[in-house]
Amino acid sequence: MNNYIRILSLLAIFMISQQSFAQKVKGFVYESIDNDTLPLPGVNIFWEGTQKGTISDAKGAFSLDTPKGAHHLIFSFVGYANDSIHYHADGKPLKHIMRQPLTLSEVEVTTRAKTNYVSRMSTVNAITITSGELQRAACCNLSESFETSASVDVSYSDAVTGAKQIELLGLSGNYTQMMSENMPNMRGLANSFGLSYIPGSWMESIQVSKGTSSVLNGYESISGQINVEFKKPRESEKFFLNLYQNHMGRSEANFNVRLSPTEKLQTMLLGHVSRNGSKQDMNHDGFLDEPLYTQYNFFNRWDYNAENFEFQFGIKAMKEDRRGGQLSFDNEKPRDLSNGYGVELLTDRVETFLKTGYIFRNRPATSLGIQQQYTYHKLNSFFGLKDYDAQQNSYYGNALFQSFIGNTMHTYTTGLSFVYDQYNEQLNDSVFLRTESVPGAFFQYSFSDGERVNLIAGLRADHHNEYGLFFTPRLHFRYNFTDNTIFRASAGKGYRSTNVLAENTSLLASARRIVFRNTPAMEEAWNYGINLSQHVVIGNRELTINADLYRTDFINQVIVDRDSDMDLIQIYNLEGSSYSNSFQVEANYELIKGLDLTAAFRVNDVKMTFDNSLLEKPLVNKYKGLVSLSYVTNLKKWQFDFTTQFNGQTRLPSTDSYPEIHQREAISPAYTIIHAQVTKFYRKWNIYLGGENLTNFKQDHPIISAENPFGNHFDSSMIWGPVSGIKLYAGLRYTIE
Repeated sequence: MNNYIRILSLLAIFMISQQSFAQKVKGFVYESIDNDTLPLPGVNIFWEGTQKGTISDAKGAFSLDTPKGAHHLIFSFVGYANDSIHYHADGKPLKHIMRQPLTLSEVEVTTRAKTNYVSRMSTVNAITITSGELQRAACCNLSESFETSASVDVSYSDAVTGAKQIELLGLSGNYTQMMSENMPNMRGLANSFGLSYIPGSWMESIQVSKGTSSVLNGYESISGQINVEFKKPRESEKFFLNLYQNHMGRSEANFNVRLSPTEKLQTMLLGHVSRNGSKQDMNHDGFLDEPLYTQYNFFNRWDYNAENFEFQFGIKAMKEDRRGGQLSFDNEKPRDLSNGYGVELLTDRVETFLKTGYIFRNRPATSLGIQQQYTYHKLNSFFGLKDYDAQQNSYYGNALFQSFIGNTMHTYTTGLSFVYDQYNEQLNDSVFLRTESVPGAFFQYSFSDGERVNLIAGLRADHHNEYGLFFTPRLHFRYNFTDNTIFRASAGKGYRSTNVLAENTSLLASARRIVFRNTPAMEEAWNYGINLSQHVVIGNRELTINADLYRTDFINQVIVDRDSDMDLIQIYNLEGSSYSNSFQVEANYELIKGLDLTAAFRVNDVKMTFDNSLLEKPLVNKYKGLVSLSYVTNLKKWQFDFTTQFNGQTRLPSTDSYPEIHQREAISPAYTIIHAQVTKFYRKWNIYLGGENLTNFKQDHPIISAENPFGNHFDSSMIWGPVSGIKLYAGLRYTIE
């Protein structure tokens, strides 16, 4: 452990990295009085759809960074109506005179910021989930951050390890590119459990993009992208503490603290410790309903900000011990038939990154950046009598140059990337060694007329050391029919190299043998989508309706076949068609003052070819409905949150050849889940009390042949619903701003 920490420290010192840093906009704000133009101090200036802003000084002067994709500046001052201008960088100071003075005898302005929204200015159909939305539920980690989301589904992948998987557009999380601050993350060995490696209180926001994403971040996005923004030293609280406890024995403590060694240099330490030490078997099948585990997770980051140069450096380290299986299993005794069935996963993970960016002084909206990341992941595990050990070393580098053509209506970003992955996996006596290196180049053009039309077109070329040269085209388009009617469309290709064992560790908790019928090829698919957003003012409050339709067509896909042979899990390349259609409509409205409503409904049509037969993909809900209510009392003393999910039927893998006692229905039943939480706010702290799965719905007999785990029919991976019932929890948050 000490050796590789020293190695990582040396690597971190020499790594240079990127983030596309934006040009600063500088200028002055004035007011006109009796035909005189006078400086106006104290004006709030911010970019529309963001939290990035500043205040004009005594001379009316201001300076503000330009976030990527932001074009509309908002000027807000008491006594004046808000002004909005479309800004095109030309290197000259901006001069703005506030207009439309207001004369008010008395006014009361109250508003509640949206905690889950799609920006009207975004070309990509991207949903932003803020920290306020995350606090509407317990949100102990990333896997528990989507309870109030209609777009992302999260479910258990098996009944013994506690691993969770996401689903977007009817496709498993393997086809969603996971990002941390716009760097690919949770790839490879972290695929099955990576969602639990990001504590909820560390996150500033989550962006969920549907469909193909930008070419700047690689070629792997097929169904979408989930990007996590962590808290930043310059913007976060001085100190934050979150304590959590549920009635099933799970305890958590999270904290973050920031320091400012100098005016330009800021640092932050984030910590997380969690443990579940209570054995629960509510369905009386002899297996733990949830695994016992202990996780230690720490993250230290540094930010340096000068006038034309910035860098960010961070290092994360995590250690987890996860144990499951039968209650009778004793980890101190030999693993044999008499000791029972046990599961253990010991994980060590270290990540380090460094981003640097330089802004050109003599050319506006022009910057150069490099970002790099190194990841070490080690897993030692067993499932009954099966052993699975693996190690991964990964490097990601991305260099970008951003500028404009003519004026900032026409911008472009171009650069080079390099991805390196080294895997060493061993399943029982079989060893799987693989090294992948992928250099790439990309170019992306963006157009905005500042009013109605936005276009992003990108192309990248990558060369894989095993699969050769391939090209990734992607296109995004936005058109405003009116200020309140917005149309978006996207189309593009995605590729991914599979990590079959790491992505399907849940299948190891089964009696079936894993058989590779051929060598897995690179997966390749086209994704197309359209989105229509309508904003309607009803009773001085805005109703927002979003409807979207996406289709994914696979050219090649690695099929995990559990239908063709009851004794085997067969892995082979697609021969035939495979597609996913997903339609969703969602509405958001403030019913009365303080009461927000979200209602959504989604239909999935997902089919793939199994041994020359086109069948519905198993374990995918045919539909999902969601109703979520959030009420905040006056002055935000109390908050009440309620969410109900309606989950549709799903096809189950065939069990027809099993003995009758172990056979399952071909279709799972539909079911409903309810979550609720109450929060009481004080000046620096708040307390919350809540419950998950208040309907107490549980999948009957989630483990097939639980009484004989070493027999031929044992299978804990056929999970379509909750494996445990009601969870009651309480917690405390303390903040020093």
